[in-house]
Amino acid sequence: MAAAIGNPFGRRKIGLALSSGVARGWAHIGAINALTKLGVPFDIVAGSSAGALVGACYLAKELDELERWALSLTKRRILGYIDLHFGRGSLLSGNRIIDEVSRLLGARRVEDLQNPFVAVATDLTTGHEIWLQHGGLVDAVRASIALPGLLPPIESGNRILADGALVDPLPVAPCRALGADLVIAINLNTDVIGKMRRSETSPRTSIGFDPLVLGVHDVASARQASATRAFVQQGGDLPSLFGVLTTSLGIMQDRLTRSRLAGDPPDVHITPRVGHIGLLEFERAKEAIWEGEQSVERKRGEVIDLLRAAGIDFPV
Repeated sequence: MAAAIGNPFGRRKIGLALSSGVARGWAHIGAINALTKLGVPFDIVAGSSAGALVGACYLAKELDELERWALSLTKRRILGYIDLHFGRGSLLSGNRIIDEVSRLLGARRVEDLQNPFVAVATDLTTGHEIWLQHGGLVDAVRASIALPGLLPPIESGNRILADGALVDPLPVAPCRALGADLVIAINLNTDVIGKMRRSETSPRTSIGFDPLVLGVHDVASARQASATRAFVQQGGDLPSLFGVLTTSLGIMQDRLTRSRLAGDPPDVHITPRVGHIGLLEFERAKEAIWEGEQSVERKRGEVIDLLRAAGIDFPV
């Protein structure tokens, strides 16, 4: 375990930037656990989309509970979170998902966390990048994960906020702006191009949507299942609507992340190999978490060098 040299408040501050990634976001859990075992103290945390959720749970000391929830997800349980609602600018209401986020984070406020935290969101009116640093922690996360077309945008004052991945999928800049001398970035968008697969867009191989299989017998539930099937099922060789939306987001995130990294690279760039995990395959948490841990191990030497550069002694 690393140990601080002299006065711990005199060392250089370390920031953690957590990227977007939809279901691949579970890899952040494994990466944070591995970095914590190496003794990395995070003074500042910034997250975009899935990274905002994981970062908030980490600072709220609820990362273990988030991991338990992620590992409990099955294809059938995931179906239960799909609450179609064709209105308010989205196809899903998102209420069931936010209920889980509220269970994890409670009534905590961003400014009450022990370390500075930024959840990145996008102002849909101006296109500006918004750094949420105050107010309810659940509200900040909800805005940052509001994937356009899928989850409803959030009204905040005179702003309409949506997913932070639209403007900054890997928020290194907020970490530096809040005083981080060194930044570790966990980037889940490095190997997603060219990996749109049928398993990601077809319910026959990713989520079973047959109402009878799911035990749906009443007419209303059957209609809901039918609408859900039309929403996610591919037609012929074409992907589903859900598949088109999420894969388009993946392409955008990849290109935007590369651009942002060119202008403001982190000191340690950790890249979990999660491109084989579909953007909607939330049930593959165990796999993603393991890869997050492995990605840190691959950068172990660089992490140790960063600790020493920060003024933290790491035993040989």
